Amino acid sequence: MSLELTIMIGSLFLLAGIGIPIAYAIIVASMAYMLATGTSIGLVGKTLSDGIYQSFLLLAVPLFIVAANIMNAGSISDRLLSFCVATVGRFKGGLGHVNVMASLIFSGMSGSAVADAAGIGKIIIDMMRKDGRFPAGYAAAITAASATIGPIIPPSIPMVLYALISNASIGALFLGGIMPGLLMGAVLMLMNWWISHRRGFATEEAVPMRELPAVTMRAFPALMMPVILLYGIYGGVTTPTEAAAVAAAYALLLSVFFYRSLKAGAFYSILIESSRSSAAVGIVIGGALILNYIVASENIPSMMASYLDGVNVSPLVFLLGVNLIVLILGCLLDATTIILVIVPLFIPTCNLLGIDLVHFGVVIVVNCMIGLITPPYGILLFVINAVTGIPLRSIIVEVVPFLVALIGALLLMILFPGIVLFLPRMFGYEG
Repeated sequence: MSLELTIMIGSLFLLAGIGIPIAYAIIVASMAYMLATGTSIGLVGKTLSDGIYQSFLLLAVPLFIVAANIMNAGSISDRLLSFCVATVGRFKGGLGHVNVMASLIFSGMSGSAVADAAGIGKIIIDMMRKDGRFPAGYAAAITAASATIGPIIPPSIPMVLYALISNASIGALFLGGIMPGLLMGAVLMLMNWWISHRRGFATEEAVPMRELPAVTMRAFPALMMPVILLYGIYGGVTTPTEAAAVAAAYALLLSVFFYRSLKAGAFYSILIESSRSSAAVGIVIGGALILNYIVASENIPSMMASYLDGVNVSPLVFLLGVNLIVLILGCLLDATTIILVIVPLFIPTCNLLGIDLVHFGVVIVVNCMIGLITPPYGILLFVINAVTGIPLRSIIVEVVPFLVALIGALLLMILFPGIVLFLPRMFGYEG
């Protein structure tokens, strides 16, 4: 490792260690590298601005954020929750199943685990805690665990970012996330059913079957969001970025004209909040692009590929090793940083070993989401704690069984690539 790279890594760890946000730490550390190599630090600004403004795909990120914030406003969440209660509330541990199903549905709108946990998650936690149906820690834990599904089922902001750094098909990534997302929902529901039987949790009063069609029709327009997205991308009607614009427009039309639940003042607040969220993501992306430039300049991916080629690592061993690394890093870093900074190091080796980039990308995104609920630094645990006031200790104790279930689902996706690739291949993907 060169002296210049050592200076950059040392600066990065020092700045991050004293609490400077990771995006700013990367940018300042990159400047230190440029100074050490005698290169103009103006290259940092040029790389950042060129990387962000020359990527049409990145425009999908703020558009998906706007769509999510609009869909989470007004009466849409109430209608979707009524649909979930009517369909799965009748089973043992009913509101736990409702929690997971709501995350499956809202994941088709937000593409953000934090948005799901802070928005619809708080509503369901209050429902689960009412009249002592479920312990507060358990309600918070299953909410955090189910929120990890958000960025797996399309739309998915992390998958857009992965497509940016890997050149993998965004449409194939979106399709590839559907079955893993459903698998994650299934293992969480199974764990909830088992725990509910052991601990005697409540079952909701069954909604009469004759009322189910009416409840479904009230939620139907909102349920069509992921269908419209996937048809637009895979039907050749829109690019992924244009599909994000369609999603935002559809959410706005639905909220204003169909449900009539969005007022002008609320829409202004949504735009302000979406701008802040987009800027926060944008600065991390910019920092990561600079770091990727430095990594390429140091020829690190080629050196890694040569080393792995020399030791003759099998694709499965490589996948398991990378996922173990990402699982550990997920305890410390956010998903955006891992995808944009760490994952590009492994892309050349994936190509060398013949690992499908769509399979690799979906598995990595699932892994990053599991990191969001991994103690001690899982960000979703802190988000739930902040919005509900439930003690962090009780959340961590209750989240462990769900964490184990999700790691089991991740292992299945690694061992059986067909779980990820079945739908993309059915729609013509040749990977």
